[in-house]
Amino acid sequence: VVATVQAVRAQRSASQLTCRCCSGHLIAGAGTVQSLPPSRTMPSNKRVVLVSRPGANNEPRTEHFHAEDCGYPVVHDGQVLAKTLFLSVDPAMRCLMNEDTGVHYVSPWQPGQPCDGGAVGVVIDSRHTDFQTGDYVYCFSWPWQQYSLVKPGQSELLGGLRKLDPTLFGGRLSLALGAVGLTGLTAILGIREKGHVTPGANQTFVVSGAAGACGSLAGQIARLEGATNIVGICGSEVKCQLLREELGFDHAINYRTENVSERLKETCPRGIDTYFDNVGGEISEAAIAQMNEGSHVILCGQISVYNKDLPYPPPIPQVVTDLLKEKNITRERFLVLNYPEKFEESLIQLAKWVQEGKLKVKETFVEGIEKTGEAFVSMMKGANVGKMVVHVADP
Repeated sequence: VVATVQAVRAQRSASQLTCRCCSGHLIAGAGTVQSLPPSRTMPSNKRVVLVSRPGANNEPRTEHFHAEDCGYPVVHDGQVLAKTLFLSVDPAMRCLMNEDTGVHYVSPWQPGQPCDGGAVGVVIDSRHTDFQTGDYVYCFSWPWQQYSLVKPGQSELLGGLRKLDPTLFGGRLSLALGAVGLTGLTAILGIREKGHVTPGANQTFVVSGAAGACGSLAGQIARLEGATNIVGICGSEVKCQLLREELGFDHAINYRTENVSERLKETCPRGIDTYFDNVGGEISEAAIAQMNEGSHVILCGQISVYNKDLPYPPPIPQVVTDLLKEKNITRERFLVLNYPEKFEESLIQLAKWVQEGKLKVKETFVEGIEKTGEAFVSMMKGANVGKMVVHVADP
């Protein structure tokens, strides 16, 4: 997702960065990476494949994934061999486990074949003129594999393999999968394109899935864009405390232990002007019931029904449909991929906010490629705080 940003061209030597740990986060650096001499033994390789499908109405389990040894790729003309550094696991991947994803822009994972998704890696051998050994790269459809061949441009979605400029992330390359990547773009463009947040309007902004990858950013961005009362809905007291004390939310609601409708009345006395919907279901129905005339729903995700055989977006009760019409509340599906012309400007803004400390980023790391399936299942159950990332290797 993250194109090389022209405003911060990568003119610095990769060898100036190091790999270290800071504040619990893995800081990816860039020592010089050399191609393997032909005489040396090829390193081992490992991948994670889909074993079986859970079925459209069942929860995914770790048994649906399997880590196995595989061959080391041989590079041919026009190809790039990359070492995987970080893998992303996201709720939207759940549809990839079905025979039919229900959407036109991604294809389902196939049993016996490696799963794929967003990832960051480093080029260790290139037979392509646009990429050099040591380049940091991103791809939306990167195999869950330690070493992979990627042909630039092979993915129609988002242009295939793209270079990353480490200076944009302060050397923290995992941000390319989250706050300064597709997740951050979803949050900022969802708010700007569908949220109608207006500085000085004293608006109330509510977000569900508020401690997740997208929700934790959306609440903060809404504040930066001008909303004055930020309310997050999440699933634990620890997450509620994080929202209030670290991320600057005014209020946090624990949907597992509190009455969401009553708490929304308490925390949103002027009603709700914008609702960033990450979950759907009863939580969203409670939020919509308290929205103001002419307010706006940002329909981002519906994780509460991802394990059910329903169309996307899923149907809503007639009473909710009537309320939307009666109050002239907009509720349109939001797909960030429809706004590619706004990616570069938005990524620069996100990176600036992160560097200035205005946008705080939370990440949950799982170590080792063999744990990728486990990380996905855990994320679907809400075990993560912020973005769930699998750390596969250092450069």
